[in-house]
Amino acid sequence: MKINTTKDRRTRIALRQRKRIAGTPERPRLRVFRSVSHIYAQVIDDMTGKTLAAAASTEPSLKGTFSGATRGGNVAGAKALGKTIAARLIDKGIKRVVFDRGGFLYHGRIRAVAEAAREAGLEF
Repeated sequence: MKINTTKDRRTRIALRQRKRIAGTPERPRLRVFRSVSHIYAQVIDDMTGKTLAAAASTEPSLKGTFSGATRGGNVAGAKALGKTIAARLIDKGIKRVVFDRGGFLYHGRIRAVAEAAREAGLEF
């Protein structure tokens, strides 16, 4: 795959990671995607190909928790998303996941989601 754009580079890194990362029913994959103005997370069982839980900064229920400068495009919004996805997983009885950063650097909003999910009780 020839790298022409930043998206091509991120896709190539994501594919390289996915060779090593796989979600199982006992330990599903927590996948994070970020756009310029929003951030999304979903938990996937790769054995069955099903999404077990998802959260996005575009959801009305999550937007209601945002206050002041907190929004989907900043670190504070990413922390709120991490706590939300962790709470949804713990309600389903899932405590352990594999973190998939999706080709993004483990930095900024991606790191904030991971750390907030760990603080809320997920193990990875």
